[in-house]
Amino acid sequence: MIDAGPTTADAPVTRTGGVPLAPPGTEWPTCSSCGGPMQFLAQVLLDDVGSGGATGADRGVLALFALALFACQNDPGMCEDWDPTAGGNLALVLPFNGLQPLPFPRLDDDADEAALMLGAVRTVTAEHEDEADYNEARDAWTARTGRSDSSVLGQFGGTPAWIQGDETPSCPRCSRPMPLAVQLEEGPDHSTVMNFGGGGCAYAFTCAPCAQAALLWQC
Repeated sequence: MIDAGPTTADAPVTRTGGVPLAPPGTEWPTCSSCGGPMQFLAQVLLDDVGSGGATGADRGVLALFALALFACQNDPGMCEDWDPTAGGNLALVLPFNGLQPLPFPRLDDDADEAALMLGAVRTVTAEHEDEADYNEARDAWTARTGRSDSSVLGQFGGTPAWIQGDETPSCPRCSRPMPLAVQLEEGPDHSTVMNFGGGGCAYAFTCAPCAQAALLWQC
C-alpha cells in the first residue's frame, strides 16, 4: 500500500483519516473502558484486498463490503486499544452500498471534535512486489523506486509481518482463523500518525462469510 497523497475527507476509497462512512443510523463507536468516542483510523474497501491474494468466493464476498477501523485515544495507553477483544478498538464490516458520512457524536464541552480524526486524509495505491515477506517487499519497492520507506503505508492481505508473536484472531461466529485484510503502518506525517505505540503496526482481519472483523496492533 503506497501513499498516494491527500484526498477528500469523505472519499469512498481506501484511505487513512477523514470521516468514516457507514449505513444511515449507525452510531459513532465508543470505548467500552472509558465510554468516550473512539478515533477513526482508516477505511478499507475490501475489494482492494484482492490485490493481496484473496480469491474465489471470499473475494466475491469481500467486494461487497468496507472495513472501518477505530481506536480509543481519549487517554492513550489506558484502554488497551491494542487488544482485539478488550473494547478499546473496533473493526466494523459494513455493506458498501448506501454508505454516508457518519455524524459526529455529542461531545462534552471540553471535548475536542478534531481528536476523533487523524487530522490528515491520505489514500493509497496498490503495487505488487514478488517477495512474499512484507518487510522484504517493502525493501524491494524502496530500492526499485528510490522512494522512502515512509511512503509504504502497509499491505493488503498476504501474511502478517508480526513485530511480536503471531496473534491471528479467530472468528467469533465460526471459530476459524481469520485471514489478514490489511496491515497498516502509522503513517508518514509525524503530526498526524496513527498511534500504534510508536513505530508499530496494526493488523485488521476479516471473516468474509461471517462478515466479522478484528483489529489489533503491536510495536
